[in-house]
Amino acid sequence: QVQLAESGGDSVQSGGSLKLSCVVSGLPFGDYCLGWFRQVPGVERELGAIAGISDIGTTSYADSVKGRFTISKDYAKNTLFLQMNSLTPEDSAMYYCAHAMGPVTTRHVDYGYWGQGTQVTVSS
Repeated sequence: QVQLAESGGDSVQSGGSLKLSCVVSGLPFGDYCLGWFRQVPGVERELGAIAGISDIGTTSYADSVKGRFTISKDYAKNTLFLQMNSLTPEDSAMYYCAHAMGPVTTRHVDYGYWGQGTQVTVSS
């Protein structure tokens, strides 16, 4: 069974940067994709991944974070990262990493395993 554990969430000032990590274990054989999602308290989780990366390194980003966020993986450490720059208060949310089988996808319904989340708060 795939297990994911996020870390790195914090409170930062607008314009600042954060780097989130997600340690992944139990990866099954076959093509897979890892993604980052976010959810604002009291609001339904965004249906699309804000960033996704396939097992061969193909990436995809939501327009809201393109040019500011970078998704990457450390294959040796089975760790997924999300480098977030130029943060704004609108980026404040609980951030989740998730796993999907198959090629890179941003569709929420394609992801079957989820971490517990890490909180990011951006103040103006």
